[in-house]
Amino acid sequence: MTAPESFPEDLYQTLADFQQTHLLAWWDELNETERSELSAQIERINFAQIQRLYAPDPSAKSEESPAQKAERATRPATVVRLEERESAPAESEKATAQGNQLLAAGRVGAILVAGGQGSRLGFSHPKGMYPIGPVKQTSLFQILVEQLRARARQAGQPICYFIMTSDATHDETVEYFQQHQNFGLSSDDIYFFKQGTMPAVDAESGQILLEQKHHIAVSPDGHGGMLAALKNNGMFDVMREKGIDTLYYHQVDNPTAIVCDPEFLGYHQNASAAVSVKVVSKRSPDEKMGVVCDVDQKTQIIEYSDLPDSIAEQTDEAGNLLHWAGSTAIHIFNRDFLEQIANDDSRLPFHRANKKVPFIDASGSQVAPEEPNAIKFERFIFDVLPEADTVLVYETDRSREFNPVKNAEGQDSPRTAHEALNRIFSDWLQSCGVKLPGDATIEISPLFAVDETELIQKISADTQFTSPLYLGE
Repeated sequence: MTAPESFPEDLYQTLADFQQTHLLAWWDELNETERSELSAQIERINFAQIQRLYAPDPSAKSEESPAQKAERATRPATVVRLEERESAPAESEKATAQGNQLLAAGRVGAILVAGGQGSRLGFSHPKGMYPIGPVKQTSLFQILVEQLRARARQAGQPICYFIMTSDATHDETVEYFQQHQNFGLSSDDIYFFKQGTMPAVDAESGQILLEQKHHIAVSPDGHGGMLAALKNNGMFDVMREKGIDTLYYHQVDNPTAIVCDPEFLGYHQNASAAVSVKVVSKRSPDEKMGVVCDVDQKTQIIEYSDLPDSIAEQTDEAGNLLHWAGSTAIHIFNRDFLEQIANDDSRLPFHRANKKVPFIDASGSQVAPEEPNAIKFERFIFDVLPEADTVLVYETDRSREFNPVKNAEGQDSPRTAHEALNRIFSDWLQSCGVKLPGDATIEISPLFAVDETELIQKISADTQFTSPLYLGE
């Protein structure tokens, strides 16, 4: 069999070698634009990798499952507990000073993971555009960017923001930032890059699925795909040129995350860690959070779905959860460590997930399966932890810093995040001696005050406010 008209013969041979020629079943029906789109997708696929992931080498040593690893899990060895920091203010102050020195030296960059849509919130745009400010309905993006700008102003040095989007969010995100002049962030200090995708394969045959006659069914390759995306988009080169060796990683759905937290940076540096992880105490054994633990003296994160109930429910002699440390998805990475992982593809594994994936069948009809029919492949950034020589686990105050927007209602919803922001800002004002009505609605831009300490310098105790109150730049 030969390649269809206008399709490269060498590329067709690759399809034939890996039994994927069905991707061209409707080539003759496609117009030039559709052919170009399909060809470009096919050219980007690593077919040898897909085949290896679908059908691992049977002679290779089988890997231990996360659930099996969990049987040997212990509490992480290198932990900075919240109560320890509160009882040793001198150590916290020292760490904060060290973190501020890193920022003032221009060595810190921030990575924002913003590839998700707001569909679970009933919001048909990138999640970062979701309005969450208690008074001004400020978007998640604006709150986080203003934090970064405020931190850079304190440091006297710009801080670069590396924002990872996805196919689904990239164009609209870039346009949104352009419409708002990057919320005051210099164009020299903001970099957008797209995470990659992986094709979905039929669970029975291993054949790559077509979503449409001219379009392969793909999905984002997970937040672990960030490493390949940073490398392929030249972001590591930018970081090296700018002298950035420390990367502060967080996700767009948490408006109370402390961006480039100086104290956390200081503890990271002081521990000579390659990776640091912020954690909070889990509410309950069955809370859907990855658990930070040690397995065979290596710190790692075990997903809640991989943690057997019998292990999740274990307690110590005092009756406290043995595996209490829930990951907030706030990390610090050393740039050179991430580069090493990015340059050795074997060090970050892919995970398989059985999913329902709509596809085109052999007759060209659209099929919407009722049961999982396909395998998706994705990587998780936390899988780099066991590769690090030293991992620092740092506990933070959940009510202050972990109020994500994940669900439309109930816990971790816009309502709870809105309430958390309002509570935090009200507490700041009250610590300045300001009296507020119990039902006050408050929003403070980070450009007015990035934290309570900065606010105290601007507000006197006899200041009177009316609600709703917005304090801006």
